[in-house]
Amino acid sequence: MPLQYPGRLPDHGRFDYLPITRRPAWRWPGGVGLAVYLGFNLEHFAFGEGLGAGIGPASPAPDVLNHAWREYGNRVGAWRCLETFDRLGLPAAALVNTALYDHCPELVAACVARGDELVGHGHTNAERQGVLAEGEERALLLACRERMQRESGRAPDGWLSPWISESRVTPDLLAETGYGYTLNWCHDDQPLPMRTRSGLPLWAVPYPQELNDIPMIVARAMDGRDFARMITDQLDEMLEQTAAPGAPALVMGIALHPYLVGQPYRLRHLRQALERVAAARDAGRVWLCTPGAIWHHARAQAAG
Repeated sequence: MPLQYPGRLPDHGRFDYLPITRRPAWRWPGGVGLAVYLGFNLEHFAFGEGLGAGIGPASPAPDVLNHAWREYGNRVGAWRCLETFDRLGLPAAALVNTALYDHCPELVAACVARGDELVGHGHTNAERQGVLAEGEERALLLACRERMQRESGRAPDGWLSPWISESRVTPDLLAETGYGYTLNWCHDDQPLPMRTRSGLPLWAVPYPQELNDIPMIVARAMDGRDFARMITDQLDEMLEQTAAPGAPALVMGIALHPYLVGQPYRLRHLRQALERVAAARDAGRVWLCTPGAIWHHARAQAAG
């Protein structure tokens, strides 16, 4: 008998395949081809339970070593990063665990005062979203929107799940609870619409899985100098990719966690990389913005 091949693989049905070489030609504001944003992850972790990145092997609860290391980001590292952003005139998207409103509301307030975009990032990064039942997940999405609106005067347009953990219906629930875009899907260098069961719109704005300090510094033990070099290499390459006439407009996100890049020796290298990004902005070569601004502009382009 002839060899029988299995059929089409299971698919999510959220979007179709479309190569980057076959996209409509459009540009970002100012006629530039590259949009750059900072995803500034502000997170809080339960003491003595739940998930969390570690500087060393996990210890039996209470794991003081790893909990205290992460808490350094909220007490020191985040403030040093904000000083750097201010010095260079960099906007940021603060990806906020709503547990911060109970723990260190001053930090969220500082981002609001800067005019940063607030993005929903769950209640705590000690928990995964994708394990929740549908009703519990919907309640989480609504509770985060309502808390951010009440505390900061703005409901988030975008969402990044803690640990990028999704259920089968997360995109559907995001659209149904009022979110306009998600950072969970990093399958492209352009923002693209996704299908949802209700037909309500939801966009995927690229969020970096590689240009991200957690997988690079924690998982791959990369030095801060090398991570900064990654940022400048990404910038240079994507500027080349978007330079030719008719080249597609692209997005470059930089994912930062202050308990990592807020460590003084890493911050020094990060600052040098961000100086390169700011110089590209000043030269009119990149649009330095937020994922919400990217979403708004891409929607307008799609609408014609």
